[in-house]
Amino acid sequence: MLPYGRQTIDEDDIAAVAQALRGDFLTTGPTVEAFEDAFADQVGAQHAVACSNGTAALHLAMLALEVQPGEAVIAPSITFLATANCARFVGAEVVFADVDPQTGLMTPGALAEAMTRLDGRRLRAVLPVHLRGDTAELPALEAMAKSANAVLVEDAPHALGSSLKFGNTVQRVGDCAHSAMATFSFHPVKTIATGEGGMVTTNDARLAERLRRLRSHGMIRPQDGDPWWYEMPEIGFNYRLPDILCALGISQLAKLDAFAARRRALAARYEEALKPLAPRVVQASRPDWSDPVLHLMVALIDFEAAGRTRREVVEALRARGVGTQVHYIPVHTQPYYRERYGELELPGASAWYERCLSLPLYPGMADDDVDRVVAALADVLGL
Repeated sequence: MLPYGRQTIDEDDIAAVAQALRGDFLTTGPTVEAFEDAFADQVGAQHAVACSNGTAALHLAMLALEVQPGEAVIAPSITFLATANCARFVGAEVVFADVDPQTGLMTPGALAEAMTRLDGRRLRAVLPVHLRGDTAELPALEAMAKSANAVLVEDAPHALGSSLKFGNTVQRVGDCAHSAMATFSFHPVKTIATGEGGMVTTNDARLAERLRRLRSHGMIRPQDGDPWWYEMPEIGFNYRLPDILCALGISQLAKLDAFAARRRALAARYEEALKPLAPRVVQASRPDWSDPVLHLMVALIDFEAAGRTRREVVEALRARGVGTQVHYIPVHTQPYYRERYGELELPGASAWYERCLSLPLYPGMADDDVDRVVAALADVLGL
């Protein structure tokens, strides 16, 4: 069975965790800072703050920005629930933006339209999602956010290792050249894995200090205070990432270039293999500026023309040993958000959802596995 994604854990990863288990720290120790330093260096940011998962990373970003109840945060509807939920965690209201139906990405035009629906609320943050590993058009989105006195927070769990190029300037996802912060996840299906884990990068020392404080209950230890003394100027959370998982993170991060190369090679093979299935099946489009390390291999399928429902296709592929997934159900259609904001028409998000299907993609796949997946898809669709 080929799942749509899975971790790649080698003996050296196991050895790194075993070494951490033999050390003095199981929770917060020196390995946390070592992982943060290595990650910041990898993406080109001045600061990286580790936390318990990608959702915690987004929540911490909202807390660090001091987003207030009743203020607005714009997020694309094609994303995981956490991108929108992080705004609600702090009492802010979510304004959903549409996406390009070929890429799944929030565009400047979609952001402009969403900004017309603020209903007088102050816009504090815009959360572009680097879907699948392809990057959003950050310079244009940043300029639009700045025009409203808001900032960008990149939701980047899919895009570790990806880069973007505008003019002659190449930038890495996570370097925060256009954003206040970028958030990452190390869930097993992501580019590197720590089991559960997250990271926030920033170039703002004040934000980094707030992130570190808020991930540990909001506690500080005043300078020259008694050795046992701590204070809590504001409430925080237990969002720490333990040494054990950071040891795995350091080991995985050292393989990022190899993981990226393998994902790119598999993606290139998919691109060629899927061409004969067009126009019934096409690969999600890649923006000109984006050089992705794809986390997801999304095929856009005309199920109606094929005379098969998506469920029928998913079940038939599974019977042939091919696992798939759907990324994502538009968040604005979830019962919680429909009850809060009413019905909302976002045609790009709807068009994306109606056609998308994520095919297996992970470094442990063989080249022949790609051919097997595409052959199975062609067979199921009668192509």
